Amino acid sequence: MSGIVGSKLNIRGSGRIAKLGTDGQVLTSAGAGLQANYEDAAGGGLDWQAIETGSTMTAVAGEGYWIDTTSNACTITLPASASNGDEIMFADYARTWGTYGIVIDSNGLNYQGDDDSFDVEYGTDGQALHIVYSGATKGWIPTLDKTVDDVPSTGNDNGIFGFGIDITAVTNLVSNVGVVATDTTGVGTARYYLAACEFGGDKGIFAYGSTGSLSSLSNLVSNAGVVATDTAGVGTARNDGVGACEYGGDKGIFGYGYAVGTSVSMTNLVSSSGVVSADVTGVGTARDGTAACEYGTGLGIFGYGSSGGRVSITNLVSNVGVVSTDVTGVGTAHNLLSACGYGNDKGIFGYGYTGSVTAITNLVSNVGVVSTDTTGVGTARRYLASCEYGGDKGIFGYGLNGALSISNLVSNAGVVATDVTGVGTARYGLAACSYN
Repeated sequence: MSGIVGSKLNIRGSGRIAKLGTDGQVLTSAGAGLQANYEDAAGGGLDWQAIETGSTMTAVAGEGYWIDTTSNACTITLPASASNGDEIMFADYARTWGTYGIVIDSNGLNYQGDDDSFDVEYGTDGQALHIVYSGATKGWIPTLDKTVDDVPSTGNDNGIFGFGIDITAVTNLVSNVGVVATDTTGVGTARYYLAACEFGGDKGIFAYGSTGSLSSLSNLVSNAGVVATDTAGVGTARNDGVGACEYGGDKGIFGYGYAVGTSVSMTNLVSSSGVVSADVTGVGTARDGTAACEYGTGLGIFGYGSSGGRVSITNLVSNVGVVSTDVTGVGTAHNLLSACGYGNDKGIFGYGYTGSVTAITNLVSNVGVVSTDTTGVGTARRYLASCEYGGDKGIFGYGLNGALSISNLVSNAGVVATDVTGVGTARYGLAACSYN
């Protein structure tokens, strides 16, 4: 069969405010608001059905269908007979048609002038398809074949630095203009060489590290920056350069690090409600001293670290939390660095250790391409932390070159500023994440 129809477009993200094509209508990602706007775009009057999750279904004229292909593709059989003006609408309920698409079986009638010996396939995340029967010659014709493109969204406004050496649990909040607050009394078990990332779109989590022995404890951070008491550890206890970042818009991933006697590559996913999963078998070179950040929409990247020697390799993270094999490194190999997002869809790796402390940075594009070295700004150091703030900016803070509390702001164009005088307890081996 041949005759594939429907554009293959890159769709940015999921679960955020979105707009439909170029008609100016603003849609939400699910629910009655999106249904109402789809009906407006289709001329109204459709009878929307329950969410369809099966691998096959038969459509009826005058109805609209949410097609959920999270687990499988769906073959849709159109009515065997139709009258001029009959209409049907289909919408990608879970934004998964790019993974599992839909196939239209025109069931003896023509589709855009082709007979039903042609398979008609749609495979773009977020697609909306409205078809109207025009008569025997052309048959069913799409009057709407659009994708729901995400309006660029901003990240979290606030950040939090937490834990670190000298084995402390103190935290320091970061305002939406990048001002670091004085110490907040620590909550949970004091530890160091841990990692942190976002989850749930507006919350964070600290996890892993060392209390003097390796740990897998975690502590959730509310959307007001309040750290919770310890959650029992899940997965392999480890420390020393575990990387962590957000993916999928509302989930997180911890990966790599140093377990008993060896560098590791396993990962642990964090659900949208902050639940850490058991170990996922590692992909790529096992290493410690690595860092991770978000890029694009719903994507992540682990980079650099040490595996017997310092490396510059990276591993991309898909929007469903799948880690890719090694990508050849760019820039100076270093470890004990940090990374964060900036500019809504880009990232930055910075600072660390090359054999001596450094302040070099490497920008990450919105398609996950790492740039060559940018000359360092500010005090060279290692064992620091970083996070987003202000929706589209970043901050590096604290670290070791002698214990420090200084910070360096990152603009929404990825430019690192000179040192800002430190606030709070000077320390290193800490972690940071954003919240809203």
